[in-house]
Amino acid sequence: MVGVLVLRAAGTNCDKETVFAFECAGAKPETVHINQLLSEPNSLSFKRYQVVVIPGGFTYGDDISAGKVLSLQLRTSLMDALNRFIEDGGVVFGICNGFQVLVKTGLLPRLNGTPVQSVTLMWNDSGRYEDRWVHLRCETDRCVAAEKGDTFFLPVAHAEGKFVAKDATVLSRLEKENYVFLRYIRPDGSHAQNFPDNPNGSQNAIAGICDRTGRVFGLMPHAERHIFAYQNPLYHRQRSRSPVVEPSGDGMKIFRRIVNYFK
Repeated sequence: MVGVLVLRAAGTNCDKETVFAFECAGAKPETVHINQLLSEPNSLSFKRYQVVVIPGGFTYGDDISAGKVLSLQLRTSLMDALNRFIEDGGVVFGICNGFQVLVKTGLLPRLNGTPVQSVTLMWNDSGRYEDRWVHLRCETDRCVAAEKGDTFFLPVAHAEGKFVAKDATVLSRLEKENYVFLRYIRPDGSHAQNFPDNPNGSQNAIAGICDRTGRVFGLMPHAERHIFAYQNPLYHRQRSRSPVVEPSGDGMKIFRRIVNYFK
């Protein structure tokens, strides 16, 4: 059975939903506190776990900036263990606050193979916390979590979700070299350039990216909050149009793909 380490710290608040999603996908998740991992870094082993997930929330209150404190803990004490885990074939997955952590450690996107920060997630253009549902499309065949062209309807819930690259060169490489995992789109499939389809003002409507292996990736939308079809706010409207509705939510597709990757 696929072992999943769900990392939590002070302020994490989506760990139980993430555990439940992986259980539904057929994996064996285990919640591990960052202090436990810091005291036993060798426990982060590919033989024990195949997936490491940093779920959503507000780790350490996002007091410096979103995900910054946890990213510093990982960089200073666990980078060797994380790099070994990735080299051994492990998957590292960040959701919302977890995505913010991964980009600030430099684990994403690692354009040159080294963990140096080259992108960030800034305050939303609206200047406020955005909690809404968005349409998304997978833009790469590189990532293990989805197939190119897959579409999703997922909720976002964040204040610092605006994806920004360090410079034009980094942004160009992300696009040309297929590092863009998910993009915000309009219901008709076109790029979501404007609010609210692009809920935060992200450059190129980027909602998630991966690294060159496709096994390290992150996204701002909460896949773990759309596990069942009835969590979709349009569920009853869809049922009125068609009596046959897929029982699983769009987020479940991502968790199943990750688990099936190892099967």
